[in-house]
Amino acid sequence: MAEIVVADGSWGFDGETLRLVPGSGKDVHELRRTLGELVVPLEAVAGIAFEPSRKGGHIRLRLRKGADPLTDAVAGSLGPPADPYRLAVPKDRAGAAEYFADEVRDTLRLWPHSTTACDGFLLPGPAVPVTATAGDGTATFDGERVRLEWTGFAAGEKEHAGPQELSLSEIAGVEWKPQSGMGYGTLRFRVKGEPPARPPQKDPHCVAWGIQRYGGTTALVAAAVYARLPRDAQELPPAPAPAGTGAGVGGSGDVHDAVLRRLAELGELHRGGVLTDEEFAAAKQAMIRRLQDS
Repeated sequence: MAEIVVADGSWGFDGETLRLVPGSGKDVHELRRTLGELVVPLEAVAGIAFEPSRKGGHIRLRLRKGADPLTDAVAGSLGPPADPYRLAVPKDRAGAAEYFADEVRDTLRLWPHSTTACDGFLLPGPAVPVTATAGDGTATFDGERVRLEWTGFAAGEKEHAGPQELSLSEIAGVEWKPQSGMGYGTLRFRVKGEPPARPPQKDPHCVAWGIQRYGGTTALVAAAVYARLPRDAQELPPAPAPAGTGAGVGGSGDVHDAVLRRLAELGELHRGGVLTDEEFAAAKQAMIRRLQDS
């Protein structure tokens, strides 16, 4: 059995399955800690590699399309430190990481199997019920219904619409995107028979965030729903963005509202101890400059 144990977690391989266990330290991302141990059958693996860097590197596991609902739901958008299929390795453990990757790779060569898309999931996806809060809302999924409730950061349109409940039979698709630049991170549920999605801050079927890169554990809610949708809904292409909205921010009024909302989020994160004084001051100044330029 091959095994590597580092602060970021431990990976083991017995010739048939890989066991990926996240570390328990405060530097390990919340999403990985919440997801917990993963048991990956070898037939789900498309490849593995150790990617060296100046400070050590990452072991990166690549899965077949259709093998894992989390991987497919986020469309490859999870990067370190949130990606459960990457293990951060310090420089003094680089040799062990290379050996581990070689052991898995050699076994894949001896036991040839398809690396094309799977007909059905080989991993079960996140357990339910699952709940995540980020930015303007909280999403909960119990295996049959999605419930969305709004926080104090929600725009007036969402507050007016009130809490939302959607059964699986009403959902045409689920989309998840990380926060990037001035655009919002989003967990959006597409509903059958409804027109193209509105901007995320105004869509009552969308949780949006502007500070947390990966939106806490929202990707787990997306994956849990995605795993239970009919196959045709899983393959539904993303809805086009409404004209003029760009990356989720439209005209100067939308920019102004978005910046003010993010300033409020920054203050909340600072008071909660998520951001240090220095991080809060730097992020606040960047938001203020953006507000002055809008």
